[in-house]
Amino acid sequence: MKKEKNQFAFRDFLKILALPAWAFVSVIAVQYAVVYGLYFLLGREALETPVWMTVMNALIYSLSLLVIIFVPIKVFGKWRTSREELGLSGLPTWTDIGLAPVGFIVYFILAAILVAIFSIFPFFDASEAQDVGYQFLNTGLDRAVAFLALVVIAPIAEEIIFRGWLYGKLRSKLPGEKLSLIVSILITSVLFAVMHGQWNVGVNVFTMSIVLCLLREMNGTIYSGILLHILKNGVAFVLLYILNIGF
Repeated sequence: MKKEKNQFAFRDFLKILALPAWAFVSVIAVQYAVVYGLYFLLGREALETPVWMTVMNALIYSLSLLVIIFVPIKVFGKWRTSREELGLSGLPTWTDIGLAPVGFIVYFILAAILVAIFSIFPFFDASEAQDVGYQFLNTGLDRAVAFLALVVIAPIAEEIIFRGWLYGKLRSKLPGEKLSLIVSILITSVLFAVMHGQWNVGVNVFTMSIVLCLLREMNGTIYSGILLHILKNGVAFVLLYILNIGF
């Protein structure tokens, strides 16, 4: 009897892995579809302009959210999602606003420690630049649309997908309070790191994701996480595109 329970638990865990797999496949599929679709319609030169780059990013995030959340419901009749499960119940509070900078400081310290540890490995280049697609911002309009994409759209969409939908689903489906907490944080954070495509950025955002998940645990919503994410991307934007400080 014990053996049967263990086998059931293992099969159940494999089903849980379908959640991050679905999120990963959906984002990658939408990304390729949008990029190649716009490339075919507009050409490469148009897509390299900040305005069209922002339109493309907005389409990718919007369609990814629609596919991840609604396709399983409409096609398979499963994974119905409430606002509470997404971490979007109620409205942001003063506590959310206050916790965002505190969480940012915690994340910054932990990320610096983890990056320093990984720097001892030869495959890890802490100074490798992240390609976010906006190479040349020559006008105020260029900076404004890049800011909209990187500091507003990306944090909101990524928090709804990862700390909202994925983390909420994992927490509700995994058994055991402590096991559910640890495994949900790890799966969400590892996938979030992998989606960023390079070691130094992955280590950094893995740490941030842990803090973001814990903030959701504290508040029951993702509002403080969204604000922290906006703060992080905003600081990076100012350093890179306003002060021209690479890191």
